[in-house]
Amino acid sequence: MKLNTIKKTGICLSMLATTISCTSDFEKINTNPNNVTQVELQQDFNNIKSLFVPIYNNIFILTAWPYQIQQNLQGDIWSGYLATPTIFEGGSNNTTYNFIDSWNLQAWDTAYLTVMSAVGKIEKETKGKYNQFYAISLIMKVEAMHRVTDIYGPIVYSNYGKVNPEYDSQQQVYTQMFSELDFAVAELTKRIDAGEATSFNKGSDLSNYNGDYTKWVKFANSLRLRLAMRIVKVAPALAKTEAEKAVSHKIGVMTAVEDTFVVNTPNYSNPVTAISQGWGNISMSADIESIMGGYEDPRLGAFFTKSTRYNSNGEYIGVRTGINIINDSDHANLSKVDIDKTIWMTAAESYFLRAEGVLRGWNMKGTAQDLYEAGIKASFDQHGVSGAATYTADNVKTAKNYVDPADATNNGIAVNNVTVAWDGAATNEVKLQKIITQKWIANFPEGQEAWSEFRRTGYPKKFDVLKNTSGGVIDSHLGVRRVNFVTSERNANPGGVASGVAKLGGPDNGATRLWWDVNAPNF
Repeated sequence: MKLNTIKKTGICLSMLATTISCTSDFEKINTNPNNVTQVELQQDFNNIKSLFVPIYNNIFILTAWPYQIQQNLQGDIWSGYLATPTIFEGGSNNTTYNFIDSWNLQAWDTAYLTVMSAVGKIEKETKGKYNQFYAISLIMKVEAMHRVTDIYGPIVYSNYGKVNPEYDSQQQVYTQMFSELDFAVAELTKRIDAGEATSFNKGSDLSNYNGDYTKWVKFANSLRLRLAMRIVKVAPALAKTEAEKAVSHKIGVMTAVEDTFVVNTPNYSNPVTAISQGWGNISMSADIESIMGGYEDPRLGAFFTKSTRYNSNGEYIGVRTGINIINDSDHANLSKVDIDKTIWMTAAESYFLRAEGVLRGWNMKGTAQDLYEAGIKASFDQHGVSGAATYTADNVKTAKNYVDPADATNNGIAVNNVTVAWDGAATNEVKLQKIITQKWIANFPEGQEAWSEFRRTGYPKKFDVLKNTSGGVIDSHLGVRRVNFVTSERNANPGGVASGVAKLGGPDNGATRLWWDVNAPNF
C-alpha cells in the first residue's frame, strides 16, 4: 500500500448533503408511500435490501488501503494493539502524534458518503412502511456513528441531509442513539413476539445472523450496553438506566459465541491481515507482546504469526509505537497480524461490560467474577483455543518487559502489572484493570473500541511514545484523546465546523477530551 496515493472524492454543495441534492433520483410526486408497489413485490424488497451493502462494506472498510487510514493508523496504533515499522511521512505522523490530515479524514468521509447516505435512503424507502428494515438500519447506523463521534466528538447527526449542517454535541448524539436503539429493539421484538418470518433473510443480511431478528435484538442491546458504559463518568444515572435496560430486556444481550456479529460479505476477510502480511506496514505492538506474552496467552497464535527475525526461536515480537525508526528493514518480519474475520461485536465483550457493571452496583444478572470468567471463556471459544480454565486461574503471571531486538533505546519496563485470576479482595480499581485488560485482548483487532476504552479508563496501561512530534500539544503519557475536524469539512462546511468547535469544550486538536472522557477517577 502506498499512502501517497490518496483518492479524492467529489462533494456536492456540502459533503453531508443527502444524495438527493446531488442526483436526479427523485421520488415521483404521485407515489402513495403507504402502498406496496408491484415492483417491490416482484423484487422481494431487493431494492431496499441492496441499500444495506455499502453499510456492511464501510463501517470497517473492507478494502485494504482505505481501511489502513480509517482504522490502522488511528485507533489500532493508539490502542496498543498494533504499530508500524515503516517510516511514513518522514517519521513524523500519527504514531508520533503529528496528525496527517489526509489520513484522518477517511473515517469521517467514508461514514457520511457511504454509511449515512445509505441509511438516509433506507429511511426514505422504509420508515412507516417496512419498519423491520428501518429498525435494522438504525442499529447499523448507531454501530457506525458511535465510532465516528468517539473519534472526533461533535458530529453531524440530527441535521444530516441539510446543506451546511450544524454539528450536534456528543451528548446530543448519544441521546439520539439511545432513542434509535429504543425504536429498533421495540420494533423487532414486536415482530418476534408475533412469530413473523424475517424479511431480512439470508442473502441480504450480509452477516452471520442471516436475518434472525432475535440476534439483531441481542446485538442492539449489547451495543446499548457498550454505549452506556462509555458515558458512566459523565452521566452515571443514565448509564445505569441504559445498561440495566439492555440486560433486563426479555431477549437480552449477547451470551453465546454464535451471537458474535461477523460480517460475511463476499470480501469479508479482515483487511488488516493483507496490510500486515502483504505490505509489511503494520505489526504486533510492543504493548500486546508485553501483556499477552507475559500471560503466555494461548490466543497469541490465533492473532499473530511468529517472528522470523533476530533468531527469535519462534517468539512473538512486536514494535513499539512512537519510536524513531531509522530504517524500515530494522523491524521488518516481526510478528504479523493473522486474523481472517471482520467482527463488529463479540459475546465476550458483552460479558466484560456486565462484569464492570456489577462493580458499579448495577443489576447485570451475575457476579463480577462469574461474568469476567465467562468473558474469557467466550473469547477462547470464539478463537477455537483451549485452556481457558487454566489461564483464568493463573495468579502469578503478569506483563513482561519489552525488548526491542533492533534498538535497545526502545526497550520498556512492563507497566500493566495485573494477573489474570480474579481476586475478590482486590480494590474495584484493580478489578477494573483486570476486566479492561481481558476485554482489550478479547476485542482484538478492533482498535477503535480499544482506544476509546483506554481513554475512558486508562487501561490497559501502555508504553509511552518515545518520539513525540506534536509540538507539545499531546501529552506522551495521556496519548491522543481525539482527532481534529477534517479538511473536507473545513472546505465544504466551515460554519458546521465552527459549531462543532464551539461544542467541543476545548481547542480543535488531539489533546482535547471528548464529552465522556472525563479527567476523574474510575470510582
